[in-house]
Amino acid sequence: MNDFESRWQRLVAAARQAPAPAAGAAPYGFATRVAARALGGERPALLAVFGRFSVRALWVAGLLMLASVAVHYLGNTGEDDSDQSQFDPVAEVMSASSS
Repeated sequence: MNDFESRWQRLVAAARQAPAPAAGAAPYGFATRVAARALGGERPALLAVFGRFSVRALWVAGLLMLASVAVHYLGNTGEDDSDQSQFDPVAEVMSASSS
């Protein structure tokens, strides 16, 4: 038992003389644990992937909508020379059904 006590006291004295760890340093083995968790972890669920891409799709759809509204208003000169302004589909259907 005496041999254990003397070794223990030497270890405790050596531990007291060890330099203090840096304040911002990561704990021992932190990088290994992070890498192991990243490589060995589960793949993201399908729903999580869908959620990530749906937000991006929402932004793209919003930008396309704004672009189409801008093109519509910038391209509309106020003059309507086409024959479509005089085309009445309801009157066409009503006249076809009454005959």
